[in-house]
Amino acid sequence: MDVFSADTPIIGMVHLPPLPGSPGFEGDRGDIRERLRRDASALESGGVDGIMLENFGDAPFYPDRVPRHVVADIAALAAALRDRVSVPFGVNVLRNDVQSALGIAAATGGSFVRVNVHTGARLTDQGLIEGTAHETLRLRDRLDADVAVLADIDVKHSAPLADRAYEEVVGELVERGGADALVVSGAGTGETVDTTVLERVVASRDARGLDAPVLIGSGVTPETAPELLSLADGAIVGTALKRGSETTNPVDEAAVERLVESVPQ
Repeated sequence: MDVFSADTPIIGMVHLPPLPGSPGFEGDRGDIRERLRRDASALESGGVDGIMLENFGDAPFYPDRVPRHVVADIAALAAALRDRVSVPFGVNVLRNDVQSALGIAAATGGSFVRVNVHTGARLTDQGLIEGTAHETLRLRDRLDADVAVLADIDVKHSAPLADRAYEEVVGELVERGGADALVVSGAGTGETVDTTVLERVVASRDARGLDAPVLIGSGVTPETAPELLSLADGAIVGTALKRGSETTNPVDEAAVERLVESVPQ
């Protein structure tokens, strides 16, 4: 995955407030756009290597395809993000609308998407979510989009339908599912990843000789970064970069700088 210039990339999160149509929407698109600009600027100034745009405030989430108006709003915000920063950016449309994320990224110059369930199936608070790798990869080809697919293993806030070896899941995601990178997270937002799981995923990737970076998807802080990033190839960080380490708060540039400085060289 040749997206980032850094050896150990840090991808900072822009967690969007509730968008129009969501229960928490407060009635002002201008405020959402301004929050995006402030958070993106703080992330880039703080030294991240990439930015992920996500409709985090839209809970309760649609399990798969979101309505057209949501796609339109996220696309407009992605275009604003593109015009604001020079680092690569990506899109995650929750809960699992990777087709919309891929279309938005392709149309706005995004470099990657995150997909919570790429292959197999997971039990979530949105019900049973099934992977659509067969559609995602074909759509990327049809769009002629140079967009990397970052696929979760044991995505947050979900449970497997059956116990399966990580070695098997890694092979499915990359060899059969065509994922460009793997994401290993804790059980919930901001929760630290299990280092035993992380080590098994990395070992499985290496044993198969796969060229797919393993990224940490939650729980990276200035305190945990040295150990975790000595095992993984990079991280997606949200909560630790916010004021007071509250996920819904604005990005704190000083917190971004502390996290970036803690990354092993």
